[in-house]
Amino acid sequence: MRSLKTKVFCILSVLLALSTGLWGQSGDAAAIVDKSRNRIKADTISTRSRMVITAKNGSTTERVIDQYSKDDASGNARTMIVFQAPATVAGTRFLTMGNSGGAAGKANDQMIFMPSLGKVRRIAASEGSGSFMGTDLSYDDISSTSRSVDRDTHRILPEGSHNGNACYVIESTPVDSGFAYSKMIQYIDKNNFVAWKIELYNKRNVHVKTMETVELKDVQGRLTAMVIRMSSLQAGTFTTVNTEVIKYDDPVPEGVFTARYLETGRPQ
Repeated sequence: MRSLKTKVFCILSVLLALSTGLWGQSGDAAAIVDKSRNRIKADTISTRSRMVITAKNGSTTERVIDQYSKDDASGNARTMIVFQAPATVAGTRFLTMGNSGGAAGKANDQMIFMPSLGKVRRIAASEGSGSFMGTDLSYDDISSTSRSVDRDTHRILPEGSHNGNACYVIESTPVDSGFAYSKMIQYIDKNNFVAWKIELYNKRNVHVKTMETVELKDVQGRLTAMVIRMSSLQAGTFTTVNTEVIKYDDPVPEGVFTARYLETGRPQ
């Protein structure tokens, strides 16, 4: 059986595993982004995370989520997110299925089950900028780092740094108009290809959000982002995703990535 190359962002990872070698100054912008997004070699990724939502006045609320990621046979990224706490959101399940093998510009499929509705609802492309379960992450943010590289055009800007780490600075502009942002500026470590920071610009070309990798840790030989933060600049709020448990290559049943699992929470 071939090893799948899992391409997840989702909420937990902008981030993941140590890559070998260095990229030359003449490295192609799209290739740098692709290497950053696909640093992990794993059949599956399973996590439990605590999301802390910090309001402008400093008050906080929390969400506890489990997340399962696994590519399909065609290499398309799939992620199931299950909300465990608090009681007001427990039982909510969200599925995103990538279309990286399809034509450029083809959006991911996203579906959500909320116990209060009692049915599965598809997330329309027009909802991409909407808040994901009251956090600073949008539906488009959840799937942004599993975007096929050919869904954007990429160019290298003057080199920069983040917290003392020398970085390639890459501007990525969506090919399709349906994406929530007009561009993304990514600060990608020149040594290990960690995306330390991603600046997100709205349709008016205003910098509205920043996603940052806050803490890294070696897990099963992979350089893993344990803490990431999404800040909404105009609202003055931010959401911190703390990964408490992460396992690579644990078996995840195919049935997890289905509408049936969304409805029942059971893979069969």
